[in-house]
Amino acid sequence: MMELKNRRLDEPAFETLREEVKSQWPTGAEVRLTEAIAYQQSIAPEKRFAAKLRAADRAGTTLVQPRAGVPLIDKHIELLRHLETDGEADLLPTTIDSYTRLNRYQEAEHGILESRTQGKAMLNGFPGVNHGVSGCRQVTEAVKSPVQVRHGTPDARLLAEITLAGGFTSFEGGGISYNIPYAKNVPMEKTIYDWQYVDRLTGMYEENGVSINREPFGPLTGTLVPPCISHAVAIIEALLAAEQGVRSITVGYGQCGNLTQDVAAIRSLRQLAESYIGRYGYSCDITTVLHQWMGGFPQDEAKAFAVISWGSAAAALSGATKVIVKTPHEALGVPTKEANAQGLRCTKQVISMLADQRLASDGEVAREEEIIREEVRCILDKTLELGGGDLALGAVRAFAAGVLDIPFAPSRINAGKTLPARDHHGAVRLLDPANLPFTPALKAFHKDKIIERARAEKRDVSFQMVIDDIYAISKGRLVGRPK
Repeated sequence: MMELKNRRLDEPAFETLREEVKSQWPTGAEVRLTEAIAYQQSIAPEKRFAAKLRAADRAGTTLVQPRAGVPLIDKHIELLRHLETDGEADLLPTTIDSYTRLNRYQEAEHGILESRTQGKAMLNGFPGVNHGVSGCRQVTEAVKSPVQVRHGTPDARLLAEITLAGGFTSFEGGGISYNIPYAKNVPMEKTIYDWQYVDRLTGMYEENGVSINREPFGPLTGTLVPPCISHAVAIIEALLAAEQGVRSITVGYGQCGNLTQDVAAIRSLRQLAESYIGRYGYSCDITTVLHQWMGGFPQDEAKAFAVISWGSAAAALSGATKVIVKTPHEALGVPTKEANAQGLRCTKQVISMLADQRLASDGEVAREEEIIREEVRCILDKTLELGGGDLALGAVRAFAAGVLDIPFAPSRINAGKTLPARDHHGAVRLLDPANLPFTPALKAFHKDKIIERARAEKRDVSFQMVIDDIYAISKGRLVGRPK
């Protein structure tokens, strides 16, 4: 691996590396970049992710997108068509299976064969690498809407080669967001470098007139992640992508549940991303995505629809460009296509009802936005300082120092010392900011918010608050109050 720097990958070395990556599995030989670019150029504008996001953003509308993926091509096409028609989805996903996410293509191949012989899905997603360029094109050509690759892969280089050549027009993930929340022992230097490859490949399409949308994974662990932490990661990944030539970037955020904080989070995320992208001289289309509640769901379907509706309202009122939709089967396992479509239609109805409304920019929302912006600047400034001005190096060193610290992440790279908890009104604060580089005033703000809740509940500030909050929504509340 070359020395890690936030700079565009050297073209001759990159081409040599591409041949090595494509040799990891036989379907890699199907990728011929000149032909793949020509194929992408032939895709109609209405089937291009970046174009549809840009149009929605300019119109002030919020698009709806599910998660979905099954192992066999014909069944996956059937699923996507159902979500597009019965579910009224604006954008479509292809969720990749767990074996592919771990680059275990032989086991994915076995899962495909098993799915065929047993007549049911034996993988938890679509094995895009194994199906190859031709199989991916069957999927993307079979539907009318743009299709995105969603996964969770620390090393997604071969997956990117095949799926971009296969006609997918958006690719999710990043070297931080698809490492720290997903892996235990993968070095940060490796994942950032591997994702520079994905972004340079995307940039090569861009340089040939093909805009591929890139989306850092916003929710991270999806468990009480304060906006400042997810924003900092999203902006770092956006800047790293922009350096490699990416020009369509969707930054994301996982719903926390307090409407004021969620609206402020989406608004500040866009402001901060555009500000940092502009500061470094890049020209990118920035759009936003809100992920509906990623934590525990009620098992009761009617109650699950309430959680989905609340996330839909947050997306619409915040002006998010799109929303990633949950299903009423969220607490029960893999949803049926019918349940997935129900979640989409529920979301679509709420968004349609709120299409002409926005949450007023009152003092409370504005104050929350300012708090988030100040926190993010503290984290990013320190990250740059640690890297001597280099963001890639800074990100590695920031995690080592706990300057970046994602709550409840499995990675050993992550310090795991920050402790989030809700305040009296349900906004996610920090019970313990640990080594986050906040000013004394910001630390006092979080401390006061947690103490205010403790007094209202007539109990001491403790870790029990964190535990109570994790399970609260599945039990019918936002804040984990003592009985």
